Amino acid sequence: MAIKLDLFLITLAVILSPVLSDLIFSKVDRRIDLTSQIVRISSTIRVENEGTDVVSEVLLIFPEEQAKYLSHIQATSNEGKGKAKGSAINFPVNVVYPKEMPPTLKFYSVSLPKGLNKGDGLTFDVFAVFTHVLSPFPETITQADVQFVLFLDTAYFLSPYTVKVQSLSVKLPEARIESYTKLENTKIHGSEIKYGPYENVPPYSFTLIRFHFENNQPFPVAQELVREIEVSHWGSVQITEHYNLVNGGAQNKGGFSRFDYQTRPFARGASAFSKLVAKLPPRTHSVYYRDEIGNISTSHLWGNLRKTDLEIEPRYPMFGGWRTSFTIGYSLPLQDFLFQDQGKRFLNISFGSPINEVVIDRLIVRVVLPEGSSDFSVSVPLSHKQWHEKKISHLDIDGRPVVVLEKENVVPEHNQHFQVYYKFNSISMLREPIMLIFGFFVLFVSCIIYMHSDMSISKSSPSYLAKLQWDEVQTVIQQVQNIINRCLTIHDKLDASLRDLSRTGDVQACKAARKAADASLKELSKELKSLLSFLQSAQQATQILPKVEELVAKERDLQERLVVKHTTVVDCYEKKFGGREIENRVAPQQQRITTLRQEVDDLLEFIDEI
Repeated sequence: MAIKLDLFLITLAVILSPVLSDLIFSKVDRRIDLTSQIVRISSTIRVENEGTDVVSEVLLIFPEEQAKYLSHIQATSNEGKGKAKGSAINFPVNVVYPKEMPPTLKFYSVSLPKGLNKGDGLTFDVFAVFTHVLSPFPETITQADVQFVLFLDTAYFLSPYTVKVQSLSVKLPEARIESYTKLENTKIHGSEIKYGPYENVPPYSFTLIRFHFENNQPFPVAQELVREIEVSHWGSVQITEHYNLVNGGAQNKGGFSRFDYQTRPFARGASAFSKLVAKLPPRTHSVYYRDEIGNISTSHLWGNLRKTDLEIEPRYPMFGGWRTSFTIGYSLPLQDFLFQDQGKRFLNISFGSPINEVVIDRLIVRVVLPEGSSDFSVSVPLSHKQWHEKKISHLDIDGRPVVVLEKENVVPEHNQHFQVYYKFNSISMLREPIMLIFGFFVLFVSCIIYMHSDMSISKSSPSYLAKLQWDEVQTVIQQVQNIINRCLTIHDKLDASLRDLSRTGDVQACKAARKAADASLKELSKELKSLLSFLQSAQQATQILPKVEELVAKERDLQERLVVKHTTVVDCYEKKFGGREIENRVAPQQQRITTLRQEVDDLLEFIDEI
């Protein structure tokens, strides 16, 4: 999203804004870095006091539309020559609201280490970081297009004080510059544009400059990042990071061709990114990279004694507006990050994301302390929100205390170390082993008691007797089913003897088959009669008995009709009747036989399901 600078409001603010003190900026060198999605502005300022009063603060100004994207601002001393790196002193910077100032300007106060007397001067550096101020222009592009962005700012250093001498240097990517604002004393050297020097610039001077240039650098934006840092006194610090990532560049329009992207990625996907690099601490181990689907194998890990680099690739190239969610997890040696001081333990670990040049709209850091921790406090060198929670995990009783830190608009400059102090009694470490030992002891004792106990139901109880009777009923019903199935098999043999008769004409063989069938059916009928008598006397068979009796009756009816059919066919063959005449005589019986056979099969299936 671009900075929409309202020239009318800025001009009105300049007219209405008074000069705040007798300070002047004798020299200002400003440098704007536009080589990535994050805009970094460095200013070296020489301030002098021309008044009589002692001055202990210096005011800085940003337009309100630009200040709301300000992620980080820092003021440091810049005195002396040949000073060692890191020896600069940080000056406190706070938002202030001077009286009679227009709302279109936002003021920041830099507190000086000591007041400036008349004629005194001080040189200091101001470093400001902005996000979401590079606006894609055009806002939508195709896969084959390169990405152009637009940046707006002022050529003059916006200040409530007179600036004697100032200059501006704008560093652009090594790419095509579509257009830029040309003013007096403007020079371009490759990808760097210089403005000035300009002398005796009045307070609140403002001149809009515009840069339209190609920028195909990755624009990864984590709309939300949740970092969970879990401390275990058993030897490790487990870190889990959940990312909701989007490409904040120009929106992709039209179709996507993976073939074109893979064959010519720099021409057919110049604005997309396919990999990210996370700078992890040295001696990192147990690294994993996954999403909702599962583990993602497209990652590479390199490490030595000084660093560990994790290169991850999403499942698809990230074009403008495309989103993805994934999780990174890794473990760190406890002795590298947990220390003791004045009877307290403290965790010293980094705050932000380890991924290079990612902008985080909302960062939540959850520090999970061991159960039993108390009297905890946090030291964070950044403005943030803070609250406490509880986390219940395995073998926990009261839960583990969780310190939650939240910050918006986070950039790599926020990846500073913070400390979490707490008290912890080492005896509390024995809580979980004792619980495990006690749990296994109870389990083994329970198994021993179970193995030596008679858990069976009393044989004289009504429920046990009812179960026995029901088991007997089930056995008898299965026997009835087996007898009926044997009867049906004999029926099939009678039908087979009739087919043989029609093929061979051997009447005597057919009568012999009939005689054998009658004998078998008679024996089965006797067995069936005793089983039915048992079911009729059993109370547990009350519900199923009607179906069993119906099955037996249907089978007997079927048996009788098959005997009549068999007798009719044999008589017809003995009287030398023709085939047509025989079919006409048995047709009524055959239709009923077919219906009865189907009904018997259905009853068998119903009883089997019960």
